[in-house]
Amino acid sequence: MASEPQAQLPLFYKDLMPLNSRDHATWRSRPVDKAAWIGNQHAIPLTVEEFPLAQRHFPIVFSAGDNPVPLALMGLNEGVNVFFEEDGTPRGGDAYVPAYIRRYPYLLARLRPDAEEMSLCFDPTSEILGEYAEGEALFADNQPTEHTKGVLDFCEKFEEAGARTQAFVKELTDADLLMDGEVAIQQNDKPDQPYIYRGFRMVNQEKLRELDGEKLKAWNQSGLLPLIYAHLLSLDLMRFIFAKQTEQGKGPGAATGTAAAN
Repeated sequence: MASEPQAQLPLFYKDLMPLNSRDHATWRSRPVDKAAWIGNQHAIPLTVEEFPLAQRHFPIVFSAGDNPVPLALMGLNEGVNVFFEEDGTPRGGDAYVPAYIRRYPYLLARLRPDAEEMSLCFDPTSEILGEYAEGEALFADNQPTEHTKGVLDFCEKFEEAGARTQAFVKELTDADLLMDGEVAIQQNDKPDQPYIYRGFRMVNQEKLRELDGEKLKAWNQSGLLPLIYAHLLSLDLMRFIFAKQTEQGKGPGAATGTAAAN
């Protein structure tokens, strides 16, 4: 149900190009009213800073594999997103939009494997940046504009949050707290034939209760424990997301009945 982003290029990105004043001196970033890159994506990476807001809207799980990544589930099945239309138009409401979505098409990357500094890059296939008549200028007098400086600052903060997220996940894996997850969702008309979702990881609550008091105290003081509970509480939204899929005519339950919301 939830897999890690591809190793070669991150989720959404089809290509990467360094942003510079020589090649993009007259380019602008034009406004968009839809996020075409998100319409068919169901699992979006999250940073730990986002857990308190995200847990109100999405189940937060961890990807399967050797390097787990926190993910917001915007749908329970591949290609299903209950918060956006297929063309990327928001479905209304005030659902939180993860920073990973808002960062696109920009990305900080090392231009060479041995480079220490990261450069601001973008996906040239996005059609958000270009020589357009309208939009925010990227450079003025060969210098980054305030808009571009703001983008760079956002990307730098995202990278810092990513490092903290990796440290959080390492704490969980070192304590052997992550286990394979499974959720059974029943439909009102077929209570004996639940849909079973696997392929993700979650915190093992039994092992969490068995942790020694000193570690729990340290985790509470560092803010790690509230993040764990945000993740666990958010899992109740699995049934809400399934019900939204059914309501929108998406997912495996759409053709067979109505999902149980509780």
